[in-house]
Amino acid sequence: MADISAKVVKELREKTGAGMMDCKKALKENDGDMNKAVEWLRQKGITSAEKKAGRLAAEGLVDSYIHTGGRIGVLVEVNCETDFVARREEFHALVRNIAMQVAACPNVEYVSIEDIPEHLVESEKAIEMGRDDLGNKPDNIKEKIVQGRIDKRLKELTLLDQPYIRDQNITVAELIKQVISQLGENIRVRRFTRFVLGEGIEKEETNFADEVAAQTGAK
Repeated sequence: MADISAKVVKELREKTGAGMMDCKKALKENDGDMNKAVEWLRQKGITSAEKKAGRLAAEGLVDSYIHTGGRIGVLVEVNCETDFVARREEFHALVRNIAMQVAACPNVEYVSIEDIPEHLVESEKAIEMGRDDLGNKPDNIKEKIVQGRIDKRLKELTLLDQPYIRDQNITVAELIKQVISQLGENIRVRRFTRFVLGEGIEKEETNFADEVAAQTGAK
């Protein structure tokens, strides 16, 4: 695999308007070939999606998904720019798929890494810095290892960084970018709530064998 320099990543960003991480990934996927990387971004719908990312999205849809058996439920709000797109079948399908994704990911608590409170990030860093396997490593190496572990942990908590349940080759963020390219409007997940039947209720633990013995008078 070709070594991808910051200069090449910047050049691709200027050509396409795509984000830094998307540009870096595109170049890695195409062995540093600029033209192929541009085509890769276009196929993913990333270039047009990035250009629309700053536009206001205040319309959209609140939808629900109840998993089979009624033990897990999800409410999700996904925004777009116009009521016209909010009524489109493709947009409804996206919202439903996002709700299903939330239902399938019990560890996901936030939409994106930017939504994670700073105190939680610092707490995770303190935990990782105290790991025994880092004790003898130089500080600069320790910092890199810790940062890598924290990045991985934070992505586990965020919806947009999850592999899409219907296509593990893309993330939820990439799925949304594809629909943005298709519908021509900015789309963003604003918030979600996941309900699990009985969650938070303290249940009294009983020993069934002891109950039977007490009822029958057994010693």
